Amino acid sequence: MYHGDCVRVMSRMPRESVDVVVTSPPYNIGLQYGTYKDRRAEEEYLDWMVAVATGIKRVMRPDASFFLNITGSSVMPWLPFELLVRLRPLFRLQNHITWIKSISIGDDSVGHFKPIRSDRFLHRNHEHIFHLTGTGNVPLKRLSVGVPFKDKTNISRRNHAQDLRCRGDSWFIPYETVHDRSQKFHHPGTFPVMLPRMCIRLHGVHAPVVLDPFMGTGTTLLAADAEGGRGLGIDLDPRYVAIARQRLQGARKAARAAAG
Repeated sequence: MYHGDCVRVMSRMPRESVDVVVTSPPYNIGLQYGTYKDRRAEEEYLDWMVAVATGIKRVMRPDASFFLNITGSSVMPWLPFELLVRLRPLFRLQNHITWIKSISIGDDSVGHFKPIRSDRFLHRNHEHIFHLTGTGNVPLKRLSVGVPFKDKTNISRRNHAQDLRCRGDSWFIPYETVHDRSQKFHHPGTFPVMLPRMCIRLHGVHAPVVLDPFMGTGTTLLAADAEGGRGLGIDLDPRYVAIARQRLQGARKAARAAAG
């Protein structure tokens, strides 16, 4: 874990040393972080994110994957796509995954979302996960995050080796229910640990080196540890670094206890 500016820290890391990057940068929509001010002029924000992405590209192996979780807001919906256009000289957009946080089917709804008090906009129930690679040709282990067939006859009719099919590019990963900010470690932009775990599994490298340049409270590092990898995390806020260290130590202690 590194406390500091991610661009500077990554400039000191070895080139082509990272297998997977999973990160969720500040969205520039005015969230309340501890030290970072999440409201820049749009051009300034985009220029900064290009500098961050350039540092990420430098440390990625040629066959690495970069999973970028980002979203806009109802009044700034173009920002994620403006960023992707800026990143085209650096990466290929190999997959665009929609992270569904809440979904309604018929009269039922599952998952959690942040309500929007507006007569103009709908509740925002999803975010983007842009899967970026250097070539666009990085092989994935799609069935590592696969789902069973509904129609079991497809297994033999289509000559599948097992009862699993590709999950596709819509991932329903709800948050665990929380009742106050302390349960999210007073961080405004956490994601469920299953999200980075699925990204790491999808890339499919044994014992991967996993980087999160916006580590926050360490969720990606917990995921890397659980998936048998080595996590590297960077954050500007020393309080978040301390929380991440405590979470990782606690998770390892619980895993040892469970193993007897």
